[in-house]
Amino acid sequence: MTALVPASEWVRKHPLSAAEIDCIIALKLKILDGKCKMNAVDKQLSTELYQHSRHLRGQHLGEAMHQLIKRADENLTPELVEEIYEHRVLAETMISRPVMKAFKARLREEGLLPQKAPVES
Repeated sequence: MTALVPASEWVRKHPLSAAEIDCIIALKLKILDGKCKMNAVDKQLSTELYQHSRHLRGQHLGEAMHQLIKRADENLTPELVEEIYEHRVLAETMISRPVMKAFKARLREEGLLPQKAPVES
């Protein structure tokens, strides 16, 4: 399953708040440190979203995190995974759970991430 809207087009058509940029950066850090529980499709689409918004500065996260992610994309070592983990945990303390949940819901509602399948009971 792929995005309904390509990430490059989605970013052009959907203005992002500084808090949402923080969410994108935190998602990318979580993918890099291996702690992300998203499925493979959502991880890939979230990575594409980061690629198309990596020039943007968040409310709390900015150039230093972009440089860390760039280093990881070039050569992800075990030591760098540990450094990313520490920064990701700190980043997540700056972003409230409701903000992150609302952002992920927006990505699904506006066509970047596929809708989750309903849970059968």
